[in-house]
Amino acid sequence: MIELLKAVLPYISGLWTLPWILVGFIVTILLSRFINDEKIDRTMKKIGLILLFVFVPLLLFRIFLNVDFGARELEFTVITILVIFFMYLVAYLYSFKRSKTLQLNKSDKQTFIKTVLTNQGRSAAFIGGAMLAHPDLEWKIAAGIYISLVGIALFAVIPYILSHMHKKESKNTQINALPWYLKLYPWYLISFVIAALILHGPANIDIDWNSSGGVVFTFVTAITIPAALYYVGAGIHPYDLKINEMKKLFSLKLNSSKDHWPWIRSIFFLTVIVTPLLTTIFFALFLILNFIPKEWFAVIVINSILPITSTNMFLIPYGIDKKVTALSVTWTTVVCVPIAVLLITVFSMYLT
Repeated sequence: MIELLKAVLPYISGLWTLPWILVGFIVTILLSRFINDEKIDRTMKKIGLILLFVFVPLLLFRIFLNVDFGARELEFTVITILVIFFMYLVAYLYSFKRSKTLQLNKSDKQTFIKTVLTNQGRSAAFIGGAMLAHPDLEWKIAAGIYISLVGIALFAVIPYILSHMHKKESKNTQINALPWYLKLYPWYLISFVIAALILHGPANIDIDWNSSGGVVFTFVTAITIPAALYYVGAGIHPYDLKINEMKKLFSLKLNSSKDHWPWIRSIFFLTVIVTPLLTTIFFALFLILNFIPKEWFAVIVINSILPITSTNMFLIPYGIDKKVTALSVTWTTVVCVPIAVLLITVFSMYLT
């Protein structure tokens, strides 16, 4: 049995996991012919929560269990915090300027700014997790740190900012957009990292990954990535992928003020072009000057191009636009996933 698990492991790790995005997309299309879309969405939501609360934390625990968290890791933690702050600062400044171009009234302007700011959040835990499962990459620790901190930004910091903005706009100050388990999630996730570091450091416990228990635990946590990528593919709604919709997305026309496509195009431009381009230029200079190692550059750049996270839909009660958010998630997934796959492939060959 153990030998069988060892034989299967390479095929549920690294780049072998990426086709599961396509599998999830195709299976969803087939299921939609027999099952109501709402029922599929409810099921996928439950699967997503299982991945978030069981498999992703265990995968991070395994990665950090034999890690000496020293000055180098602490330095990358600080850099990651600055990168996330930079991304949201760019989103705020961009949305503020873009709202003037779109000539929005005061109410729509606030909704637009909140929607753009929220949709700067990326699916790091799912698609970025592909980096964690690659058996040969040196960037696992950096990717784990990045994913943990993005979780805190998505489920703790941004909801707090939106809540503060919403209280200024509305008399209703009792909105609890995020359910308690998502509010708990960033601290729950980081606790697995801390537990692993304590067991390895002060407790001086190391795991023999070639033992029977080690192989089984590795196999269970390795399932995380193909399952998560299947989830990403399943989240792409086929009825959104229409030629007419694509024409609207890439059209240069402003459209009417009541049309949501100018908003979607603005968010798409920010997340797919502006943020990755600024991030890549900035950190490419650092890489050339040898201020940062290659694996840090790879993790930061790949995460800058990841699609918008679907968990943003939980924040609709804070006044962000539902239709714009849903379509932005779909189209950035369609466009960004192939780019992320390409970057993981190229960087794994030249930056490891």
